[in-house]
Amino acid sequence: MQTLTDFFHRFSNLPELVQWAGLIGLAIIIFSETGLLVGVFLPGDSLLVTAGLIAARGYLNIFTLIPTLTIAAVLGNSVGHFIGRASGPRIFNREDSLFFNKKHAIRAHEFYEKHGRKTIVLAQFMPVIRTFAPVISGVAGMKFIQFITFNILGAVLWIWSMLGIGYFLGNTVPGIDQHIEIVVLVVVFISLLPGIISTYRARRAKRYAAADAVQGDS
Repeated sequence: MQTLTDFFHRFSNLPELVQWAGLIGLAIIIFSETGLLVGVFLPGDSLLVTAGLIAARGYLNIFTLIPTLTIAAVLGNSVGHFIGRASGPRIFNREDSLFFNKKHAIRAHEFYEKHGRKTIVLAQFMPVIRTFAPVISGVAGMKFIQFITFNILGAVLWIWSMLGIGYFLGNTVPGIDQHIEIVVLVVVFISLLPGIISTYRARRAKRYAAADAVQGDS
């Protein structure tokens, strides 16, 4: 219990969490966020960028970190896909709980319906959506051979880019490790940007549709 308490306490300090978790701990976190619904609250993007910054300081080996976390993401997504295949449409009827919110599943389903198979790639860069997208692909009956192709592509792009950003900044910007929180905030904003844009476009489309309906009635 004390280990769990320490784990959740360290979320307020990502550099400390990264150094405390180490390579295996980071792999477990990435696997949990991508493969288990309980991982929806885990800090994927910011954690990866911070891990890249820490690796630039020599605390972690970037050449070990990249393949290990890529494999963890691929395996996590695959588990999520099989959870979707096993649970089917029943997942949308689950009661909300501490780790599951039906709204997240519905949001991911709508995103999948709109963007199709490329959702598996795009979702890697979107918090919450990346946890539920593999599950929805399983619910939708996407063939595993198709899923694994997009899964590997998405995992490689996500892990390599996030770690690469942190590692690059850590090696080229003097003192950046003293301002990790700023880097994390920028990365989180960029991660949320697709969802913000999508929501804005959906609301704008509804306004236009409502305006056209009023004009039609008049």
